[in-house]
Amino acid sequence: MTDLSGLEAELRGAVRGEVGFGVAARALVTMDASNYRRVPAGVVAPRDAEDVAAVLEVCRARGVPVVARGGGTSIAGQATGTGVVLDFTRHMNALLELDPGTRTAVVQPGLVLDRLQEAAAPHGLRFGPDPSTHSRCTLGGMIGNNSCGSHSVAWGTTADSVRELSVITARGQRLRLGRDWAGAPEGLRELAEGDLARLRTGFPELPRRISGYALDALLPERGADVARSFCGSEGTLGILTEAAVRLVDAPRARVLAVLAYGDESAAAEAAAGLLPYRPLTIEGMAADLVRSPAGLPKGGAWLFVETGGRTAAEAHARAAKIARAADVADSLVVTDPAAQRALWRIREDASGTATRMPDGSEAWPGWEDCAVPPARLGAYLRDFRALLSDHGLRGSPYGHFGDGCIHVRIDFDLLTEAGVGRFRRFSENLADLVVAHGGSLSGEHGDGQARAELLPRMYGARTVALFERAKAVWDPDDLLNPGMLVRPAPLDANLRFAVLPRRPVDVVFGYPADDGDFRAAVRRCVGVAKCRTATATGPAVMCPSYRATGEEEHSTRGRARLLHEMLAGDLVTDGWRSTEVRDALDLCLSCKGCRSDCPVGVDMATYKAEFLHHHYAGRRRPAAHHSMGRLPQWLRWIARTRTAPLLNALASVEPLARVAKRLGGIAPERRLPRLAERTFTGWWRRRKPVRASTDPAGSAGPLVVLWPDTFTEHLSPSVGRSAVRVLEAAGLRVALPPTLVPGGAAIGDGRSGPATALLTARRARVCCGLTYVSTGQLDRARAVLRRTLDLMEPVLRAGVPVVVLEPSCAAALRTDLPELLPDDPRAARLAAAVLTFAETLERHAPDWVPPVVGRPVAGQTHCHQHAVLGDAPDRRLRASAGLTGELSGGCCGLAGNFGFEKGHFEVSRTCAEEQLLPSVREAPEGTVVLADGFSCRTQLEQLAGIRGRHLAEVLAQALDEPARAPGRGRGREG
Repeated sequence: MTDLSGLEAELRGAVRGEVGFGVAARALVTMDASNYRRVPAGVVAPRDAEDVAAVLEVCRARGVPVVARGGGTSIAGQATGTGVVLDFTRHMNALLELDPGTRTAVVQPGLVLDRLQEAAAPHGLRFGPDPSTHSRCTLGGMIGNNSCGSHSVAWGTTADSVRELSVITARGQRLRLGRDWAGAPEGLRELAEGDLARLRTGFPELPRRISGYALDALLPERGADVARSFCGSEGTLGILTEAAVRLVDAPRARVLAVLAYGDESAAAEAAAGLLPYRPLTIEGMAADLVRSPAGLPKGGAWLFVETGGRTAAEAHARAAKIARAADVADSLVVTDPAAQRALWRIREDASGTATRMPDGSEAWPGWEDCAVPPARLGAYLRDFRALLSDHGLRGSPYGHFGDGCIHVRIDFDLLTEAGVGRFRRFSENLADLVVAHGGSLSGEHGDGQARAELLPRMYGARTVALFERAKAVWDPDDLLNPGMLVRPAPLDANLRFAVLPRRPVDVVFGYPADDGDFRAAVRRCVGVAKCRTATATGPAVMCPSYRATGEEEHSTRGRARLLHEMLAGDLVTDGWRSTEVRDALDLCLSCKGCRSDCPVGVDMATYKAEFLHHHYAGRRRPAAHHSMGRLPQWLRWIARTRTAPLLNALASVEPLARVAKRLGGIAPERRLPRLAERTFTGWWRRRKPVRASTDPAGSAGPLVVLWPDTFTEHLSPSVGRSAVRVLEAAGLRVALPPTLVPGGAAIGDGRSGPATALLTARRARVCCGLTYVSTGQLDRARAVLRRTLDLMEPVLRAGVPVVVLEPSCAAALRTDLPELLPDDPRAARLAAAVLTFAETLERHAPDWVPPVVGRPVAGQTHCHQHAVLGDAPDRRLRASAGLTGELSGGCCGLAGNFGFEKGHFEVSRTCAEEQLLPSVREAPEGTVVLADGFSCRTQLEQLAGIRGRHLAEVLAQALDEPARAPGRGRGREG
């Protein structure tokens, strides 16, 4: 009988690492990347092997199971448990040694694969296996699952790369596993030598046979390799504390040949024929898995065949030879490393994109990685497709075609009893099909709960009985990860969907991609954990708070897990009032990076706003929600009362500023932004009218409406003035959002026609609602947006484009507006009318040539621009103006109100120090620092004393001072 009383206290007294028995700590590890959920008693983050031994001793005495967990990306349920979960990612995550001479590394189990690859690369080395989760999977998890990855045709599985393993058994025995029976627990040799015939004949020979225990590695002709036999045991035999692994020579040059075929079966049948050319990869995927086929040769399926060489020419020659030899519909040989990375991202993101069918419906793992002999892959895929059809199911196969290993997510209905029954029947039928083709139920991710029940169909009862005897030798008390591999839990038990409410949850946002169902929105997170990547690469944004803290609860996945448990209600029991969910969401910057960077499109910024709306309904809100959430109201009042000069003066008096910040819930480390003494619309009303530019035929240029967002209006009107200057120079007529004068009269530019009604005497107080949304004041946001739609009626009727200069406001109008008011057709019309500054020039002044600035740029693409709007037009506009170089990715860390809120300053600064600040500090003299967002400019100014500028400001200055292009601008540039 399991005894949990006093367990937490005893563990705290026994270990130096963190012990978490609270709701949040447990909720974060109820799931991995599988269909399964198990609620643990607690979580321990051991600091060293002594802590691991202490945990095992305490748990053994109480009969409490122990589960080892790395990155939590296992797809079969083996990284979850009901006892104590050991989280190795916090402390035991070091690279202990790297010896280039022997091509060996010594690692702790929590080390992320990419960190090992980064350390090995300067020596021309690498670890061979590389799963698509390489940026967050751990070496311990790879050893536990015997992971493989795309390069297994060249470098094999993780077991092929293991030399020695240090493990602690459930009874506290410390073993150093290796060849020639090194480290074998008592009884293991006798077990193997007593059944040599079965070990020689009972295991299929194929490159990706991962299912079951690798007991055949104990054969004398295979070196009696105890370390190799331990690989793939899924934490059921012992707890890994250290590993010595082999490294391989990394090719100096790589080239990617992309081969197009009519369908996946044709690609699969071709794959085995390419193996004699000894490529580094033979990866396959079909068109139904590709969001956009741009950049791929024309076809219905593709093989990604990578070749290596000592020189680029050698690698290219090998790739070209393969492309010529292959019977393909089309092919592409890619030499540019950036282009190769872009194509590989398509393949690596498949584990996420496969969770949605082309029509948007859900698909799930469970039969994620069966493997058959490569020569049988084409026939197997045809039979597999037929079996799907027989059961009325759909899936999009992809994966390691060169090794005969197929990944697929299937649109199982795991929400109803009938659907779960079909899931079981299909699983049983597919297991038989895989065995009929001489295959393995698992070809990479392990058996876990998803497939262990079906191992007798693959191995037979006597071999499975041998597995049980092996488990008993290592773990006679069945303490380690029970229910996996032997004596398994049923494959249709512990499904994570079973605990969700049966009826839709009452929410405010429309969730159009999830049919209005918040439960489906939360289910989007399948746990692939791309948000746990420690460093952002390229333009990526997600997830800045995780990279700043390294804590799971501050990752997109961690927050989604807590929301799932909130809906489930048996662990997080107080629903929308949950403090655990609130605290996890507190450090979400609402950057929306997950909306684009997450392979399954989780939008945590929206979920956060939804949660805050319900959490504070009828309750007192934090001061920051009033001071910054209602910022547009305060700034309009200041403009009406003309008190900006007074407030600026008072803000410069430190004692007064300190009091104001304390009352407003503002971080004391922040300086209050200076208010514009004349608003943008105030300048607009007083400016001299500009005659509309005309074309040779004498007709006026196109009319555009320039949106006076809160930040441009009250805090940086120079951006608005510059935009007007550039747009008019490009031949466009500029108006501001109107409201009709009572009686229907309007004052315009003297021209007749529908556009006249747009230029009116009284200017509207339009607002995108951003600050209300980000603080979860959704009722107020909807009211503001309805008023805005009323005011924008003339614009919408005339079909005039709306230019929005502030990226966060443009993103709010594009996404939040139609999702908050899904039943108002005007919302979708306004969202469609919104254009960025660069989009406006590209679409409505295509023949305009910008002034040549001729300078390099530094700075950051706004996170909302990256996630929602896209920056391709901006890149083209910069190139036309002679602005060279790339902007960094990531998030500036200020993110609207986030970085100003009390308690957020350190995380905000850490986010800025990741990419933005280094990029501008390292930029050469004469560099233009671009930052289209007010938050980004404020962060640059307050943390680095650097003045960033909107692209409109740079181009306007170049128009007015063509002989003096803008310099770098470190506060000295006006």
